[in-house]
Amino acid sequence: MKYKICVSGAAETGHCAKNALEKARELGKEIIRQNGVLITGATSGIPYWAAKGAKEEGGFSVGLSPAFSERDHVERYRLPIDYFDIIIYTGFKYSGRNLLLTRTADGVIFCCGRMGTLNEFSITFEDNKPIGVLEGMGGTADMLRELVSKMHRGPGKIVYDSDPKKLVKKLIQLIEKEKKALKI
Repeated sequence: MKYKICVSGAAETGHCAKNALEKARELGKEIIRQNGVLITGATSGIPYWAAKGAKEEGGFSVGLSPAFSERDHVERYRLPIDYFDIIIYTGFKYSGRNLLLTRTADGVIFCCGRMGTLNEFSITFEDNKPIGVLEGMGGTADMLRELVSKMHRGPGKIVYDSDPKKLVKKLIQLIEKEKKALKI
């Protein structure tokens, strides 16, 4: 069975590193190359570019939308529908979608980001899921290492790297370690 890996990051990327979109695209490609399925919030910016990379690599891409229908997704939320094989319309707005998004994945990678990314990170951390952080991309993701160290909750199950290929490999190793411990 393939691993379901979520890419979480900023939909609006003006504050991200100049190469953040290309790195997100490479993340999407690497997830597919390393036998994964990409999951995103079916939005623009970082998640969109990860989906684009996944599709360019011939992989499978799933989006979880905050909208209740395709029409709502496109007209009210103004979100893209290309580069997805499946979009699940949750109807739960952003906060509800974030919960389903992170719980659907075997592991979550954070790249750049804003407040929504922080929300997805805190859910993933509290759920004790494997986490990858693509460092050097700006935004929320670059604050996570320090934030975790100051929260007095332990290090969590987090791997960090600035190279998409190495980060995906580290995250998959963490997921496999988890599954082995659970004897799955």
